[in-house]
Amino acid sequence: MKIAIVGTGYVGLVAGACFADAGSDVVCVDVDREKIERLEAGHVPFFEPGLEDLVKRNCPARLRFSSDLAAAMEGRSIVFVAVGTPPSEDGSADLSHVLAAARDVSRLAKSDLALVLKSTVPVGTNEKVSAIVRGSKHHIAVVSNPEFLKEGDAVNDFLKPDRIVVGTDDDRAFELLSRLYAPFNRQRNRLIRMSPKSAEIVKYAANALLATRISFMNEIARLCDAASGDVEDVRIALGADHRIGYHFLYPGLGFGGSCFPKDLRALVRTGEELGLSLEMARSAIVANEAPVEDLTRDLEQALGPLAGKVIGVWGLAFKPRTDDVREAPALKLIEKVVRKGARIRASDPQALETAGARLRSLGLEDRVELLRDPYDAARGADALVVATEWSEYRSPDAQRLRQSMRGRHVFDGRNTLVPEEIVEAGLVYRGVGRPVRHA
Repeated sequence: MKIAIVGTGYVGLVAGACFADAGSDVVCVDVDREKIERLEAGHVPFFEPGLEDLVKRNCPARLRFSSDLAAAMEGRSIVFVAVGTPPSEDGSADLSHVLAAARDVSRLAKSDLALVLKSTVPVGTNEKVSAIVRGSKHHIAVVSNPEFLKEGDAVNDFLKPDRIVVGTDDDRAFELLSRLYAPFNRQRNRLIRMSPKSAEIVKYAANALLATRISFMNEIARLCDAASGDVEDVRIALGADHRIGYHFLYPGLGFGGSCFPKDLRALVRTGEELGLSLEMARSAIVANEAPVEDLTRDLEQALGPLAGKVIGVWGLAFKPRTDDVREAPALKLIEKVVRKGARIRASDPQALETAGARLRSLGLEDRVELLRDPYDAARGADALVVATEWSEYRSPDAQRLRQSMRGRHVFDGRNTLVPEEIVEAGLVYRGVGRPVRHA
């Protein structure tokens, strides 16, 4: 099939590359000409495992890039909108890019087509877009088709989806989407058809539920700290209940990234606009601030005043297998302790560039040294914090770590280390919701 995708960000580029790899003819459109040129050369502007290889394999045979929307729409029966919906000051999603794209498609359409909303948008957006495209000379069916991609495993999520949600009342549009997604449905039919409004809600509901599980486990970890329990024992016993399962039951420093924080705030705001107070979602947002606050306090209790102290940080991205530092707990922690006078030596396998840009925007670059080697980051540190659960941090050389550090405290903010190995090296282990261990 021949499709166009407006937007070459995270969602649009993953979708375009995966559709192309499944045999579709895809043109991805972006107004940023420099970005288009980089993509044409096979350079993906962000880190996502497997994506750059996918782009290079399919470009230009089945995947092309353009800044000319009119040309990109020629002969296309489906146009996706995958532009950003950044948060406004009140927490609501900014739909200006989505609505602008809809106006452009409506104006440039030369035949009937399906306009598919891939961007994460609040309930009622389909109606707003439908009102815009009614002015077109051609029939444009607006479809809500939210994405469910995990950063760090997005390609696999797209190629092997749990479900494909299609929100439309238009039978012809549904038939087009069914044909487009057929290569991803060979094992079983994953298409779930529903109303546009239900499709818009399900995306926010899924992210809110997952984020709430994280916040809940972080609260249980705080209870374990207060009562001298071990959250790892609690987590394993909870997950053994098939009604609960083990997914998203890992306590840590809280959730971050481009989806959970933004989508929870947008969900709460949507509820307010409809006269509802969505207390569970609101509580998950509030609870997500506690782990970084607690760790800051624990650092002060272990080290005394942080002024002049050196804190090593392993991990800057909000999760492993990505370079995304948006609302990353590591950067929240860094900002807090630097404001208290500490200096930071930090390492990350992929996020040094993105973290550096964020630190410069906060005016903190002079207090934070970014290093490739994690042991360089630990050198001379009074304490080490594991802030992201990268696989390369799971089994460090504890003796080398002890020799590198000035202090003895290791704060495992993701419960990813083996406490016994840390203690045997003469260090003090402090996890999240776990007993403090030392020789």
